[in-house]
Amino acid sequence: MQIRDLPYSDPGEPDVRSGPRFLLWLGLSQLRGQLRCLGWGLLHQGAVAGLPLAVGFAVQAVIDRSGRSLTLAGALIVGLGVLIALGDTMLHRTAVTNWITAAARVQQLLARKTAELGSALTRRVAAGEVVAVSTGDVEKIGWFIEALSRFAAAALALVLICTGLVLYLPSLGVLVAIAVPVLALAVLPLLPRATRRADLQREKAGRATELASDTVAGLRVLRGIGGEELFLGRYRRASQEVREAAVRSARMWALISAVQVFLPGVLLISLVWYGATLAQDGRIEIGQLVTVYSAATLLLLPLRHFEEIAMAYSFSRPSAQRAVRVLSLRRSARPAGLGPVVPEGDLYDPVTGLLAPQGLFTAVVCGDPDEAGRLADRLGGHAEPVAQPGGTGPGDAGPCDTGPDGTVTDAPATEGSGTGAVDGAPPLPSVLLGGVPLDDLPLGTARAAVLVQDKDPVLLSGTLRDLLDVPSSGIVSADQALAAAQCADVLDALTRASAGADGDPMDTRITERGRSLSGGQRQRLALARSLITDPEALVLDEPTSAVDSHTEARVAAGIGQLRKGRTTVAFSSSPLLLDLADRVVLVHGGRAVAAGAHRALLRDEPRYRAVVTRETGVEDAPPSQRTPSRPEPADASPPDRTSGRTPGRTDNTAGAAEEVEEKA
Repeated sequence: MQIRDLPYSDPGEPDVRSGPRFLLWLGLSQLRGQLRCLGWGLLHQGAVAGLPLAVGFAVQAVIDRSGRSLTLAGALIVGLGVLIALGDTMLHRTAVTNWITAAARVQQLLARKTAELGSALTRRVAAGEVVAVSTGDVEKIGWFIEALSRFAAAALALVLICTGLVLYLPSLGVLVAIAVPVLALAVLPLLPRATRRADLQREKAGRATELASDTVAGLRVLRGIGGEELFLGRYRRASQEVREAAVRSARMWALISAVQVFLPGVLLISLVWYGATLAQDGRIEIGQLVTVYSAATLLLLPLRHFEEIAMAYSFSRPSAQRAVRVLSLRRSARPAGLGPVVPEGDLYDPVTGLLAPQGLFTAVVCGDPDEAGRLADRLGGHAEPVAQPGGTGPGDAGPCDTGPDGTVTDAPATEGSGTGAVDGAPPLPSVLLGGVPLDDLPLGTARAAVLVQDKDPVLLSGTLRDLLDVPSSGIVSADQALAAAQCADVLDALTRASAGADGDPMDTRITERGRSLSGGQRQRLALARSLITDPEALVLDEPTSAVDSHTEARVAAGIGQLRKGRTTVAFSSSPLLLDLADRVVLVHGGRAVAAGAHRALLRDEPRYRAVVTRETGVEDAPPSQRTPSRPEPADASPPDRTSGRTPGRTDNTAGAAEEVEEKA
């Protein structure tokens, strides 16, 4: 695999049973590159090892005053120099290739996993951890894969040099052959402590980075409450802890480096003293002593690779563990059995009994906002991720349990707990679209069939044209989507901020996560993006929570008009939106308990009325203790809007609905 061939057409299926197993799989996946690097490394190390022999011949030729031998020794040195240059160049080239391709493979695996799990990923793994794995940890993993083949070449070179010295001059070669393994293994007792200190440093650095990111993201709020100094003090303490941990880690690695310098120095001194004694007694020649001394000196270079591989492994092992924590999550154990054809029909959840008929605008009311978010994700096939057998991290704790086949089973369906199955029961049945289980569809087809927009959508940086350039059916244009989402004021703001002379809002750049826009503007732009895709079924979680009541009425009407004839599900408790829906479903205690028109449910269903009108305690009280409200006829006059209002959203009951009809 060459860099020009990236990205991989298929990065493969990683071994996520543990961090070391993942590193082993990654190394074996690039076996061809590893072998090339090993070959060039052996050429380089072998040429370096041959230099002492050539230098020894040259010294002996000078002593013997042999011009012919000196010429041959000079030619040998030149040839070895060429081989050293070639080997070193190609070794560096192949090693860097291994590093980059390994990092690219891990990044592709993470990107594929993120796309597979969607929003369910960040509920089990922090978004900051995913970013850390895909940036810093990827580099450390690539470093170990790159150093692995160079270490293997160095180890083989040590074996060859020691064997050659024993055969060339046994009296000194045996001393070198005995000392080299001692030098190579001398730092092993120090590595566990150095690894622990390095892990502690990275952990503290990650906490400090997370604290800094949170502080920057909430800087406006901190200034509003005067909390800058408080968080600044916290960051100072965190950064000082990182500094102290880094110093302690550096001291241990400095000790390892000192051992790597001190022990070879002792070997060289002993070798020179013993060799000089043998040369003085006439048992060896001067050229042989120079050869052995030069070879022992050059042994220090491959020995350095032992220290490097130890450092690379100590840094990459926790990085691999974090990567495994993400990669071990999976969406479902069910194989994709259907083709890429997008099914059509009703959207039905057999767990809750929620039915969204094809072509209708269905509003869903949940007393628990968290339950609404989980149900919205479930309708889109975004099941909670679970760990593969033998994986680490996820699956050990959390709001969900794992079924026998590795798929997700939520907590038991108790009052107010959401949907799920009892622990140890078979996996939850999949949501059906036109009678076809979403879990049986290929991931891309399922995503194209049902699109879920959560309550906190993300806007990527770029121009508005880039933001709206998404895969779509081509039926809904950008102008239609923006008009339905009531984005006229957003376009005006972007026009004023446009750097171009024509003031085209489509070419105006939107900052990261849309921070230059208000919450309501971001929400409406994200809604327009979802409307452009025009999926078979569109699921919206609180699509108008950040806008005022007048804008909300127009947005709800725009959604209903643009999505007419298409299946749309909106989770909301706003009477303005509920009154414009074709059908309203009340989900209570993890089950769909009532369905009908907004006004009928408001009149006949106390639990529904309690959620919509923001009453407290009624929805959780037993039926015998509920106080029924006096039914109001469908043509009742609007109630007094100046009395009986509760904090929060003020648009309630049938009067608000009639106001919506007038504005629409």
